[in-house]
Amino acid sequence: MSFIAGLLTFVLVINCLLLICLVLVQLPKKDAGAGMAFGAGTADALFGAGSGNALTKITKYATISFLVMALFVGFIQDKAHSNSNASAFAKQVQEKQMQTAKPTVAPAVAPQPAAGNLLTTPTTSTNTAK
Repeated sequence: MSFIAGLLTFVLVINCLLLICLVLVQLPKKDAGAGMAFGAGTADALFGAGSGNALTKITKYATISFLVMALFVGFIQDKAHSNSNASAFAKQVQEKQMQTAKPTVAPAVAPQPAAGNLLTTPTTSTNTAK
């Protein structure tokens, strides 16, 4: 599963670079901008007179494929990490606690308060009769 996610991530990065180049090469509505700086005239020579339509279609399909691949890679990564090590670690900790936990026995005699404890009242009664 991780091989497929890695391969799709690589294709997604290549698609991103293609989209960047396509957007930069396209002619703007005005004949200025980054499209002229990055060889917009070569697109006319390569794709013919209707290069705006060809580049627009290629950009549209590259964008759709980018969206589909991004969602699919996210879905695959979510499925791959749903059985993460954190949940397995939590289960191991619970099992270890269950194994080491010893049943506690209630003491037969209630513990006496400490002698220096000032918050408790003394329980001994004094005999004042003579």
